[in-house]
Amino acid sequence: MQSPIDLSTLNPLQRIILVYNGTLTRLLETFLNEQLTVVKLHETLEASSEPVPYLDLPAHQQIINRKICLQGQDSGINWLYAESIIVPARLPPLFRQELLESQIPIGKLWNKHRVETFKELLPPFQEPAGELADHFNISTDYALFGRTYRVYSNQTPIMMLTEKFPAHYFKDIA
Repeated sequence: MQSPIDLSTLNPLQRIILVYNGTLTRLLETFLNEQLTVVKLHETLEASSEPVPYLDLPAHQQIINRKICLQGQDSGINWLYAESIIVPARLPPLFRQELLESQIPIGKLWNKHRVETFKELLPPFQEPAGELADHFNISTDYALFGRTYRVYSNQTPIMMLTEKFPAHYFKDIA
């Protein structure tokens, strides 16, 4: 069950991560001083069984359902969990191919293919880790912070992403 977060109780980096409208991969790599790679947990290309209103998509259209962890290349730590619904027909062909076939984070693909995007952020939230706890080696009742946003390109919604990380991550800034 998601609940709102009082941003004033968080440290500056946690606040930035939750409200930043740029790609988190580069920001986190800079802060962590390590490259991040995608670990795909689940990815399907399928027809939607129902309309997807927040993507202006009627039923029975192709979507990519994707769940990943952004993992430190050297540390092996899962720094972020993300799930997304993507409309592949609205992506450039080479972007779509690399998204499905590579371990490159979406933010890096946007930059590589020079895809102009606009992110519409929803209010940040917190929730118990539940089934995601194993990815972070925490207990199921431990809090995760998260954010959800819709991504537009050419004024058309192309994907909806939700990103989550443990509440204790990025808390102590050296």
